[in-house]
Amino acid sequence: MKVNILRQQSPDSEPYWETFHYDGPKRISVAGLLDYLNYHDDIEDENGRKTTRIHWDCSCLQGVCGACAMVINDMPALACETFIDTETENELTLRPLRKFPVQRDLIVDRSVIWDNLTSLNISIGEYQPASQKEQAHSYQAAKCLKCGLCLEVCPNYTNGKTFFGAVFANDCYLVTARNTTKSKEMRTVYNEHFGGNCSKALSCMTVCPAGIPTITSMAKLNRRNGIK
Repeated sequence: MKVNILRQQSPDSEPYWETFHYDGPKRISVAGLLDYLNYHDDIEDENGRKTTRIHWDCSCLQGVCGACAMVINDMPALACETFIDTETENELTLRPLRKFPVQRDLIVDRSVIWDNLTSLNISIGEYQPASQKEQAHSYQAAKCLKCGLCLEVCPNYTNGKTFFGAVFANDCYLVTARNTTKSKEMRTVYNEHFGGNCSKALSCMTVCPAGIPTITSMAKLNRRNGIK
């Protein structure tokens, strides 16, 4: 199998494509494949030229941390949860998420997600149990990994400076569900950084590895805020 990887040596360097030949296990996750290619200290490209190890992020390798998010065959996904079969697939293309600054190879800086949440005090604060009516959905919304896949596919999200995307909407909902004293504050920031700027393409739900029904978070907040 040919494995094409868009590489970049530093945040300021130019990206370039490098192709590797994979001849390992036939059924394997993308995370496992990257580990296989990186197994030796000196790795080679498809032409036998020595090259550097492939840099990528991982932590749990069980789909609960979101660190290994990348674009796999043009689809944003988690490397640990995406499996390939080399008997039916002849080529694999990997590239970093495109809406975040690249640090090196497949590693990107997603700190803008946390910076936006922190700057607007999107936190529950004094915890209050969710009402029975909100318990089921608040449990779902709380599964967000902050992996950035929803932002990668969102047609409205660019650099996170004004429109903050589905990850922000879900957290705004969680705060209002668990701390009613912050509801007015959350309505204001939700309207400013999400609200009427979402075109409801719902691509965020398609790629979400946690399966969060973001449309429900949006509907609940929009209803409270009078947004159609």
